Amino acid sequence: MTIADTSSTTTPDTARTVVDSTDDFTTLDALESEAIHIFREVAGEFERPVILFSGGKDSTVLLHLAIKAFWPAPLPFSLLHVDTGHNLPEIITFRDEIVERYNLRLHVASVEEYIEDGRLTERPDGIRNPLQTIPLLDAITENRFDAVFGGGRRDEERSRAKERIFSLRNAFGQWDPKRQRPELWNLYNGRHAPGEHVRVFPLSNWTELDIWRYIAREQVLLAPLYYAHEREVYSRDGMWMTTGPWGGPRDGEVVEKRVVRYRTVGDGSTTGAVLSDAADNEAVLAEVAASRLTERGATRGDDRVSEAAMEDRKREGYF
Repeated sequence: MTIADTSSTTTPDTARTVVDSTDDFTTLDALESEAIHIFREVAGEFERPVILFSGGKDSTVLLHLAIKAFWPAPLPFSLLHVDTGHNLPEIITFRDEIVERYNLRLHVASVEEYIEDGRLTERPDGIRNPLQTIPLLDAITENRFDAVFGGGRRDEERSRAKERIFSLRNAFGQWDPKRQRPELWNLYNGRHAPGEHVRVFPLSNWTELDIWRYIAREQVLLAPLYYAHEREVYSRDGMWMTTGPWGGPRDGEVVEKRVVRYRTVGDGSTTGAVLSDAADNEAVLAEVAASRLTERGATRGDDRVSEAAMEDRKREGYF
């Protein structure tokens, strides 16, 4: 399988295409400039930063910006993927192709290994997203990472709207919203005690629509499942799920072929697709602009457990 290329060739050093309007150009350039400034600020303040890379659209844009921030020098950060073992196969293929394409160093924290050796126990519902916290924190500790870049955006979910760009985590990796620091005039406080680390979110001020506009402008390569394709799926809780090692369908759930695409990717047991015929960036842009649901609200079952589901996980050390 090759990486989906919905427009033309794309690398961070490729000259970007002309944008549709002055407003788009101004907005995207401002967001890009802010993100690049943050990457360079972290490189100057911290000793061992790492980029969380899942192969999803946000982390792919995050990596694109990071490479662009230091081009033509090599990226001074390695990548960290917390692999649930229930990822959609296209995502793992894409991840490995990106690592090879840019000659990057990849650390993998495996939830599957933690379950096999007894450090974690499989949940009754089979969902593994909440099990990522301990492997993530162990990888941060073992590799002595002091800054961890994530692709979280404030428009995704309520608890992420509370997040600062520099988010201090204590020695246990926990997040306390009361310890958030002011960030005035783009001044970021990276001070932390031994054992603590800082989560850094360069895409905080981006929206899903900004992400897709930037993907279209920069011709960023994505995993093919972000574009409409025919797939065997079944309906569950208003989402179109796909079969895999995580199980399903249940009794009464009928597998059928549908043309779908994914707005977000995660644990295959809880991430659904949406019916769509958007097969290129222009069509996806139109679809996202018309949507009134965030991608997580529409297609992530683990965020439907309770209104505070994400915040509870963040307090424990989740992304």
